[in-house]
Amino acid sequence: MNTIDNILAQLHTLADKDKLSGIAHFGIVTTGRLGITMPDLRRIAKSVGVDHPLALQLWAAAIPEARLLAAMVADPLAITSSQMDLWVADFNAWDVCDTACCSLFDRSPLAWDKVALWAAGEPEYTRRAAYALLAGLAWHDKKAPDEKFIAAFPTILSNVTDPRNFVKKAVNWALRNIGKRNLALNAAAVDLSNRILTIDDRTARWIARDALRELTSEKILARLHKKEELQGYS
Repeated sequence: MNTIDNILAQLHTLADKDKLSGIAHFGIVTTGRLGITMPDLRRIAKSVGVDHPLALQLWAAAIPEARLLAAMVADPLAITSSQMDLWVADFNAWDVCDTACCSLFDRSPLAWDKVALWAAGEPEYTRRAAYALLAGLAWHDKKAPDEKFIAAFPTILSNVTDPRNFVKKAVNWALRNIGKRNLALNAAAVDLSNRILTIDDRTARWIARDALRELTSEKILARLHKKEELQGYS
């Protein structure tokens, strides 16, 4: 039975403090961590299925692995705007942030409204959430028109000079994911990257150069051309 007590007991059974040093190597704060692998969390999530009330209880437990699991079993159609904001305010690790944004929030009909809102916030993980969410939308929202992503370019530009590690990497991630969506967006993202490259700022130049390196690569362009050809036959 998937009660909160039962699930928490499973998590504590899987706890392995020896794994914490490996987690810390990836820049993840280990305070309060049990040391559970993502494959083990995904296995539990698969057995639970979608259970939004349980997800809210797991989040309230304030254990990082429980919050990762909460993001995996929550219902994107049931999560409210205020719950999304409250969860973002609790973020203190990039893996929890990214899992919530790219496994849950990006499937919510509220997602697009949150990108610019969170990008305007000051806390590091609130800003990261904005761009992780945009990256997730670029990957998962197959029906979104190109115009929605181009309309998000000012939001990308708004934080290209934020030097904080988890912000700049997420801004770069969003830019790259948009540019890998199709040829038209690739051209638009390359153009935006070149504009960013002219900004006299070290962080902005890093974001632009890293994005251009991938978006202009033969591998990415070949994949996008092939994708367009296949769509033409469908």
